[in-house]
Order: sequence, then C-alpha cells, then structure tokens
Amino acid sequence: MSAAIDVRDLTVRYGDTLAVDGTTFELRHGEVLALLGPNGAGKTSIVEVCEGYRRASAGRVRVLGHDPYADHDRLTPRIGIMLQSGGVYPRVSAADMLGLFASFAAHPLPVDLLVDRLELAGFLHTPYIRLSGGERQRLAMALALVGRPEVVFLDEPTAGMDLRARHRTWELVRELRADGVAVLLTTHLLDEAERLADDVLIIDRGRVLASGSPEALTGMGGIGRLTLAATAGLPVAALPGGLTAVEEPAGNYQIDGALDTTALAEVLAWCLAHGAVVTGMRTESRTLEDVFLELTAKEPS
Repeated sequence: MSAAIDVRDLTVRYGDTLAVDGTTFELRHGEVLALLGPNGAGKTSIVEVCEGYRRASAGRVRVLGHDPYADHDRLTPRIGIMLQSGGVYPRVSAADMLGLFASFAAHPLPVDLLVDRLELAGFLHTPYIRLSGGERQRLAMALALVGRPEVVFLDEPTAGMDLRARHRTWELVRELRADGVAVLLTTHLLDEAERLADDVLIIDRGRVLASGSPEALTGMGGIGRLTLAATAGLPVAALPGGLTAVEEPAGNYQIDGALDTTALAEVLAWCLAHGAVVTGMRTESRTLEDVFLELTAKEPS
C-alpha cells in the first residue's frame, strides 16, 4: 500500500528565509507520526504544504497520491484538519457547527457518536465564543473527524484539556489508527507524542535532527542516569569512563555520562576498589523529552 503522506526533499522559502530545508518523511495508513520541534522550527510550514494551503518551494509532496496544492479540492473531502483556533463562527453553537461540517461529507460519522466519545453534550448548544479552551479543542477534534477522513492533521490536540478529556482524546487517536487512518500530529507535549506516535520526526531550523520510533530515539543514548547509594565521601572526580557524579545528600550519588552495561560494571568495580559498601543502585531511562532537549539545544554546524 502506498504511503498516505509522502514527502521528499521538501523545501519552503519565505524570501531569503529558509523555513524548511530538504525534509523527507513518510506516513503510512494506520500510523501516527509526531512532528516535533521548537517554535519556528518549520513544523507549520511542513503541515501547511501537506494540507494544500502552501506551495512547496522545491521537492515533492503527495497526500493520498495527490499533489495537495494542485489537487486541493479533490483532497479536501478525504482529509480532516484540526486547528488550534479559527474556522468556527463565534456565535454559532457546537451542535450547529457539527451539523454543518457533517453536511459537507458524503459519508459523515454519526454526530451522536462524536458527542459521546468527546463528551460534548454539556456544551452542545453553547455559542462557540463562550466555550473554554478545552471545550473548543474537543469541538475542533470532532469537526476534524466528522467527515470520516483518511488522513487527519492534529495540531496540539489536547491543549487546554483537563486530564480526563486528554485521555479520552488519546483513546480516540488510537482508535483512528486501528481503523487505518493516517494521523500527522504536532504537539509540544512530549509525553503525548511518546504515548501515541509510531514514529517521531524532530526538526529544528528547518532540518530533520532525528527520526524513528519513540523507543528507538529514547534508546539511542542507553541509560539516562544512574543513582547509587553507597559509602559517603567517595572521590567522585576519579570515576572511570568519563563519568561525572554529584553526591547529594551524603551517600547518594547521581552519576551521568555514557552509561551502558559496561559502565555499570566499571562503577561497581570502582566502588569495590575504594572499599565502598553499595546499598542501592537505580537506573533511569531517557525520555523523549530528554532526547528532544539534547538535540534542539545544539548549535547549528
């Protein structure tokens, strides 16, 4: 099966500013791809090209086999777009907006289904202008899905939501994936990306810094941190393998560096050589947030 979204060497320029620099990625049906990056990284430009609202400066982009800019009208009924704001009449109720969007689709989802799954009943007849931020997000999700899309673009889908609504939204995204829908997700919530995404694309300054599954990315650096409980006052400056340690409080050592199984063995051997009694050892895995901060903190070469 061909990719739902296929992006090859995408370049986007605004005058002399290079917003996207040769980005390549692929999103298959029934998968979630999280596009991550700091503000100004180029995420919005990439998504706007894929949605057909902006022409690529160079490269090739196909969504469901079509050029999203040239074939925008043909693609619109087959994609769903969730925006952070805009696109809704301020004094129209949520029920009327859902009915309107459903009328645009040939085979819309039952509105009652979305009302139930996203818990919209409590504000269904409230004008949009009076909705809270979280309620607007839930309505925006419903509007993106009511047309039964094959590809969905989700922009900060759980921003402003309470914990219950966030988890309900995550469940819905997983169901979309199980139904074969391709989901392109942009979010600043790294735990959200780690929970939902099959693959992650980390970009900064218009270039791809890393890509792969959350498990692959968080496993790139091995163990993130080692906490050691041992005899107080050990000479931590003499740790082997370029490792560093801070003793705080006394007898509790936070050890950082290139940690792997060999490094753990070296630390224990070092403790033995200094006559230390080890009473506890705990390792912590790197998170997607750790990887993101490490990559985006680097200066451009």
